[in-house]
Amino acid sequence: MVHRKDHFARILERFQQAMPVAETELVYRSPYELLVAVILSAQCTDKRVNLITPALLKRFPTVNEMASATPAQVFEFIKSCSYPNNKSKHLVGMAQTLVNSFGGVVPSTVENLMKLPGVGRKTANVIAAVVFNQPALAVDTHVFRVSARLGLTRNAKTPLAAEKQLVKHIPEKLIPTAHHWLILHGRYICTARKPKCGLCPLVDLCPFPGKNI
Repeated sequence: MVHRKDHFARILERFQQAMPVAETELVYRSPYELLVAVILSAQCTDKRVNLITPALLKRFPTVNEMASATPAQVFEFIKSCSYPNNKSKHLVGMAQTLVNSFGGVVPSTVENLMKLPGVGRKTANVIAAVVFNQPALAVDTHVFRVSARLGLTRNAKTPLAAEKQLVKHIPEKLIPTAHHWLILHGRYICTARKPKCGLCPLVDLCPFPGKNI
């Protein structure tokens, strides 16, 4: 039986070999732009978000301009994504809170990020990891599924439980990258219904009983 620490080390080493460059697929140029994109990405594909953000950010290129907008104005730019009514309110509220409480600057800590409308723990972890390279690991449906299938998490019933197990066993310096490894692996190979195990560089290390080989 492989020790859990060794199992993590083998999986992470294989990811490093197979995916030496792993980063978000959301297109952004500043912390503000990434924050907008991540809020929009809830229950929506990165591909769709990347189609929406150019026009939206051309109209509201700064935090101050977004803070001065109405949700109805923002809605017109994001109506093709999921839950546009809520997200338009969140975007305006987020910008107003940034202006009023943080001097218009995106905060670097998960705690402060979660004070922004529309920013839950998952979104806050993404910003902290991607922008500020902090050891924060966002657990979305891909990370939750893949980490369980690979045996990295055990009996984790919630995203927070999975997050705690993962950050406990992944070296701190690798946590921001591991987040992308798990997401991209889940998005393109270890898919929910029909995992592409024949293409998987981790298949020999994977204990998932439903392997499709």
